[in-house]
Amino acid sequence: MSTGDACVIGIDYGTLSGRALVVRVSDGAELGSAVHEYRHGVLDTALPSGRRLPPDWALQVPDDYREVLRVAVPAAIADAGIDPAQVIGVATDFTASTPLPVDADGTPLNELDGLADEPHAYVKLWKHHAAGAQADRINALARERGETWLARYGGFLSSEWELAKALQLLDEAPELYARMRWFVEAADWIVWQLTGVYTRNACTAGYKGVLQDGAYPSRDYLGALDERFADFADTKLDAPIGRLGQAAGTLTAEAAAWTGLPVGIPVAVGNVDAHVTAPAAQSTRPGQLVAIMGTSTCHVMSGSTLAEVPGMCGVVDGGIIDGLYGYEAGQSGVGDIFAWFVQNAVPAALTEQAAAAGASIHQLLTDLGAEAPVGAHGLVALDWQSGNRSVLVDHELSGVFVGLTLATTPVEMYRALLESTAFGTRRIVEAFGESGVPVNEFVAAGGLIRNATLMQIYSDVLRMPISIIGSEQGPALGSAIHAAVAAGAYPDVAAAAAAMGRVERAVYTPDPARADAYDRLYTHYRRLHDLLGDTEKGIMHDLKRMRREVLA
Repeated sequence: MSTGDACVIGIDYGTLSGRALVVRVSDGAELGSAVHEYRHGVLDTALPSGRRLPPDWALQVPDDYREVLRVAVPAAIADAGIDPAQVIGVATDFTASTPLPVDADGTPLNELDGLADEPHAYVKLWKHHAAGAQADRINALARERGETWLARYGGFLSSEWELAKALQLLDEAPELYARMRWFVEAADWIVWQLTGVYTRNACTAGYKGVLQDGAYPSRDYLGALDERFADFADTKLDAPIGRLGQAAGTLTAEAAAWTGLPVGIPVAVGNVDAHVTAPAAQSTRPGQLVAIMGTSTCHVMSGSTLAEVPGMCGVVDGGIIDGLYGYEAGQSGVGDIFAWFVQNAVPAALTEQAAAAGASIHQLLTDLGAEAPVGAHGLVALDWQSGNRSVLVDHELSGVFVGLTLATTPVEMYRALLESTAFGTRRIVEAFGESGVPVNEFVAAGGLIRNATLMQIYSDVLRMPISIIGSEQGPALGSAIHAAVAAGAYPDVAAAAAAMGRVERAVYTPDPARADAYDRLYTHYRRLHDLLGDTEKGIMHDLKRMRREVLA
């Protein structure tokens, strides 16, 4: 086989589906792909058995992930029209933190006899927010003890991450906690399924597992949370740490049968969907921030120096590119907010108008809203319908509109929501700059980049040009880049990204007049952000608490 014939496969596990992408190693050409939707989707109201779930839960069924290997990978190979023998490597990426409890051989607890009706036996999806009380304990104790690692996460650990979810499991289902051998990230579990080897990836271990300078939080600290939790890191997380771009192992005969790929080809160490997108967008240098914009937004950037940035999801040595410090921030809701509004607040007349025009309701609302000058709606909104990930790290916060009148229209409210997410991103970019880690280039990726009006709003609000990834399948392409490195086709991820990645520079540039108007609106956003997110945050906290009490 010539070098030009060699291919790799990147497999991207998202919130609702998994995508396999066949990529040519020599130039990054995307030859074929296939998507497989998870059979069970997101379990946020009930288990497959019908058992009801409390508010703020979000679970998944791990066999849905295996099914992606059995269905999407062979379909992608067929779509590409290649000989499977041309594939020299495989890599995967996953949402995070998405952990699951497994026994000694990696079998998920929900697959064991008698445990299919136990909620804590399932995968806890990244947007499982029911561990808020545990996160509060984790943060309060860390501050009380002066734990030095806390500052590397902006002063807060999220309820979305490993520690809070594991502590919730211990609190609410101690017998399952005792029965599990490992609390493993889905990013690593799927690689385990492919290779038969359990390897923790440096990205998830650092950002979601609080691995800093080669160590997890101490046994003393964990034991102070709960004496039964003291050995959590030693007994439930213990596994070799793999660097990004390294091979975790090779494809087993069983996995080869699932996928139709050759036995023994290298499988890269797992990765996180957002972080793996950076090389796909050729953003491997310090100061290049990549915003992966979809249901939520994750902001990732590499830097040459270590800094403590308030409200960041973490800074990890080698967390995105080996040899650089990887920074992560995020917004818990973006596309989800727009979808919520469309599902709950749009009158039938607008839906019918969109159908008559052959457009989506999102496109219609965007286009109608774009006709008005900045500020004409008289509104400012807070983008917290899913809480605030950065820079406040508080999932008990909730959404707000200010300025509503009897004359306010759904079109104006939708426009204000678009703007609110841009304001949230601006607050994150400011936090980076204030901490000595400036953003030099803003690169957008993900499904929302198709909305040109939204991208122009972001450019105007940020007062920065917006570059756009040149692929519609950024995470899968990023995984394919890591597969090429694991297979030895390139010496490192930066070199592979230069050859295989895609980006269009400065597609959107700020308009000075609109930017001035957005500065005025942002002043109000920032005042509300600081007031309701800090000084008066108890209002939102109590409303959430009351809801849980009433629905319990």
